[in-house]
Amino acid sequence: MRLILIRHGQTVDNVNGALGTEVPGPGLTALGQSQASAVPAALSEERIDAIAVSTMRRTHATAAPLASARDLEPKELDGLQEISAGDLEGRSDWDAVHTYLRTMLEWWNDFSARIPGGESGTEFFARYDAAVRAVVERHPEGTVALFSHGAAIRTWASWVSANIDADFSRVNGLENTGIVILEGSPDTGWTCVRWQDTPLGGSALEDDSAPDPLGDPD
Repeated sequence: MRLILIRHGQTVDNVNGALGTEVPGPGLTALGQSQASAVPAALSEERIDAIAVSTMRRTHATAAPLASARDLEPKELDGLQEISAGDLEGRSDWDAVHTYLRTMLEWWNDFSARIPGGESGTEFFARYDAAVRAVVERHPEGTVALFSHGAAIRTWASWVSANIDADFSRVNGLENTGIVILEGSPDTGWTCVRWQDTPLGGSALEDDSAPDPLGDPD
């Protein structure tokens, strides 16, 4: 199958550089809404059989224009939400952001490493992978657009892709409405065929002034 992982549009937390991972979280900024509106045209040549979203408001809002254009009803899946910041929730200081990002990099060597008050790598991978498997079971030969979150997409896609390693994960970010496309399945394995850091709608929809720690590499 073909899995199109799309990061949500910009939120106020991205603008402020805050670790915002609580459900349901904020909606989109005006720029975020413009980014979402650009998704259908950017994916016009892609066959889309289904749309999945996380339990967070920002993925619902980002998916809405594509769902309308393709006459599809997004399926909400618990498990696709952002990696929990735990005790670091809402913080934007260097220590908090560094701890959050460095813990995710530690997962390459130690799945048991835990974000303070948040998730371990084992816990994150289990719930995210289960959500993806649920999508695959419904559409084993199709193409699914899955709207999720920066740190979650970068981390999960890096782990499961046969052609991505820790060094790639360390230096490649994912801006709002950036995408990662995988082909394969949970049983046969995944290959990354596209990693686009920049917004689907092009450079005019970038916000270079936003700290956005959940989309930037460490």
